[in-house]
Amino acid sequence: MIKVQGICKSFGDKVVLNKFSSTFEQGKVNLIIGKSGSGKTMAIKCMLGLHAIDSGDIIFNGQDFTRISEYGKKELRKEIGVVFQGSALFDSMTIAENVMFPLKMSSKISLSKMNDRVDFCLKRVDLDGVKNLFPSELSGGMQKRVAIARAIVLNPKYLFCDEPNSGLDPTTATVIDNLLKEITYEYNITTVINTHDMNSVIEIGDNVIFIQDGKKIWSGSGDNFLHSESKKLNKFIFSSKLFRTLKSIQ
Repeated sequence: MIKVQGICKSFGDKVVLNKFSSTFEQGKVNLIIGKSGSGKTMAIKCMLGLHAIDSGDIIFNGQDFTRISEYGKKELRKEIGVVFQGSALFDSMTIAENVMFPLKMSSKISLSKMNDRVDFCLKRVDLDGVKNLFPSELSGGMQKRVAIARAIVLNPKYLFCDEPNSGLDPTTATVIDNLLKEITYEYNITTVINTHDMNSVIEIGDNVIFIQDGKKIWSGSGDNFLHSESKKLNKFIFSSKLFRTLKSIQ
């Protein structure tokens, strides 16, 4: 579980997060939604420690990330997996080398055990027989699955995903959604996903947080997402582009 309590972040006069508070539950798919510039990406970057917050607390299972030592932060980061929007694979490395990279950086196990772990993670994301290929030889959806394999190779307690369905066709996006959901439940991970994909919200959103102007406006499950009494959320949902997306789902 991750709790963020009253976190604030500004750049000069621009307030990006304004006393943002929320709870991200363990063993559930936690989605952050909101229009561009709402603060959702910054919220994830602050939780990852990529940006220092101005005030507030970020607590990982009782451990306050904002107050622990640099060594403590380094150790905590070993428990965090990240799937970047563009997959962020190393073009010059094979698929196996990409997935193994976190193990070489943060693990002291033998090379043989590293290879076994790589094979296990690639099999878990249904990618047998590709480990000697390079990213350019795979489709976008396959690259995303490699990124997920790399993110779980250290058996993380926390998994962060930034727009995991960006650039994917609807069928492939559903495959990625289902994979993230399965992994979350199977390994009891606290999964936090920043998304614009309304299908993801409805299909896999155990805990959905709607953020606007750096504040949490609404939270609930994907099941009651379309039946909220929040006027701000409803305005967001039924803005023209999102409404067309939802109509195509129904």
